[in-house]
Amino acid sequence: MTSPETTLYYVHDPMCSWCWGFNRSWHSLRKALPDTINVVNVVGGLAPDSDQPMPLEQQKTIAGYWKEIEKRTGAKFNFDFWQVCTPRRSTYPACRAVLAACEQNAEQAMIDAIQHAYYLRAMNPSDNSTLIALAGELKLDLQQFSHDLQSNEIEDELQKQFSLRRSLGVRSFPSLVLMTGDTVFPITVDYESHLPMLEALVRALAEQVQK
Repeated sequence: MTSPETTLYYVHDPMCSWCWGFNRSWHSLRKALPDTINVVNVVGGLAPDSDQPMPLEQQKTIAGYWKEIEKRTGAKFNFDFWQVCTPRRSTYPACRAVLAACEQNAEQAMIDAIQHAYYLRAMNPSDNSTLIALAGELKLDLQQFSHDLQSNEIEDELQKQFSLRRSLGVRSFPSLVLMTGDTVFPITVDYESHLPMLEALVRALAEQVQK
């Protein structure tokens, strides 16, 4: 029997391409989790604020990652992004958008919207204008969202989540960490199937019960 304090932390960045590739396995895992495990999303912050265009070589490198992820996981990518947008190495705005949407009970909806906009619709979530447009599509209160997106309160929450990520020992995205009581169990991410992750969670919980 598990404790109500059992939490599975999903550490991600909404503009992390490997997180997009992990989506299928992650959604399957969430559906299979027992109700006694509380799932908490943590934005990790892949790249800080920047108004500088991404260098061409870096664009080519990241586009190469997309091709690798597409081949490995089956996730789809719209490579038009690299022609129609001005890429910036800046994901903190998208992280703030997730936290701002959380204020309106739309955290997961915003994560999904950002990923679809970035990877399928060739839109740039590094731009606040894109994020506000997505909030409009989600029927959020745009005045509140626009304010929250640039508020001190959301910035404070962003830094708290970065601190939590560090305390969990996470250095890459996506990452899964199970915490039950004071015990931390890193769970190896599997991009192809949720079953190995589910088995690892069951083993970790069984070990905790036996203590």
